[in-house]
Amino acid sequence: MRFGYGTNGFDNHRLDDALTVLADLGYDGVAITLDHHHLDPFAPGLAAEVARVAARLDRLGLDRVVETGARYLLNPWRKHRPTLFEDGRRVDLLKRAVAVAADLGAEAMSFWSGVPPQGMGDDEAWRRLQDACAEVVEEAGRRGVRLGFEPEPGMFVDTLERYLELRARLGGPEEFGLTLDIGHCRCLEPRPVPECVRAAAPYLVNVQIEDMRRGVHEHLEFGEGEIEFGPVLAALSDGGYGGLVSVELPRHSHAAVDVARRSLAFLRAHTPAGVP
Repeated sequence: MRFGYGTNGFDNHRLDDALTVLADLGYDGVAITLDHHHLDPFAPGLAAEVARVAARLDRLGLDRVVETGARYLLNPWRKHRPTLFEDGRRVDLLKRAVAVAADLGAEAMSFWSGVPPQGMGDDEAWRRLQDACAEVVEEAGRRGVRLGFEPEPGMFVDTLERYLELRARLGGPEEFGLTLDIGHCRCLEPRPVPECVRAAAPYLVNVQIEDMRRGVHEHLEFGEGEIEFGPVLAALSDGGYGGLVSVELPRHSHAAVDVARRSLAFLRAHTPAGVP
């Protein structure tokens, strides 16, 4: 089991400093959220910066995935806007993220649907989302990048069932994998979390992990929610998942080092015997 930590939980750190801290703490990898202060995908000189960061990750021995959930990267006034239902700016961002992921040597690039504009019907929303995802899938195929689409509470695609419907609408492309957030399973899915993991296993390319409570989309430190993690980690192992399992605590940057240290200790302590 390889554990990572998301840089959206290190927003007060320079990226280089965050990577050093995570490597020194003993993490195996990092989930890098592209943002204005962490590998800005719109910054001049991006290719050279990506090459530099890739070399640094290699020196530190950190595996990596790319995340695209920055809150205000595209619009300083409205969080997570525009979405894939609105205009081409989100698709452009995701194509840029695919290129960054390819050049970083990332295991996956993760993204989600967003929320349709008010008044848009389901048929139109499905059409726009399918068309947008098809563009990203084409770019991912061209660059050899695996996509991890994340069901997100409150968004148009919020459950595993909706992910599978979108995947079917796209024709089941090999590049279109799944990012599974363990906390979201407890928050929203009707099945117990280990059952969600088993159902997701054939599609998994990326896993995010934190504690959460039923019906409340709040990312919590381990032990503050309702999830029993031993069976979850066992289910990931039994399902053959070999990718990163990255802690996702985007509201904990004020105490990033201590939270990251506690998180890794918890995950190691709750990894069942026999799980590699």
